[in-house]
Amino acid sequence: MFQTNTPSCRRATAVLAASCALFLGACAGKGVAPTAELTVARASITQAEVAGAGELAPLELLAARDKLARAESAIRAERFTEARRLSEQAAADADLAERKSRADKARRMATEMGRSNDMLQREIKR
Repeated sequence: MFQTNTPSCRRATAVLAASCALFLGACAGKGVAPTAELTVARASITQAEVAGAGELAPLELLAARDKLARAESAIRAERFTEARRLSEQAAADADLAERKSRADKARRMATEMGRSNDMLQREIKR
C-alpha cells in the first residue's frame, strides 16, 4: 500500500512544509499577488472569445477585458486585494459572456431546427 516513511515521502513533506512557510510569510507581508485568479480570468476571456462573445456578447466581454486590465494595473501597484477582486469579476464577466454566446447559438440552432421540422412536415403532407 502507501508507505509514509520513505525518503521521497519525507522529501515531499519537507517541500510542502517549506512551501506553506513561504506562503504564510508572504501573507504576513504585503500579501500575495493573485496570479491564479489572473490566470483563470485570462482563460475565461479566451473561452468567451472562442464561443463568439466578441459578436454575441460584446459588452460583457469588454467589461471582462477592462477589469482584467485594471487587475493587472493593481498588481503592478501592489494592491493585491483589489487585483484579486477585479480578477474574479473579470472571470465572472467572461463566463457570463461565454454563456450568453452559447445560449444565443443554441437559440438560433433551435429556431433553425424548428424551421426544418416545419418544412419536413409540409413535405410529408404532400
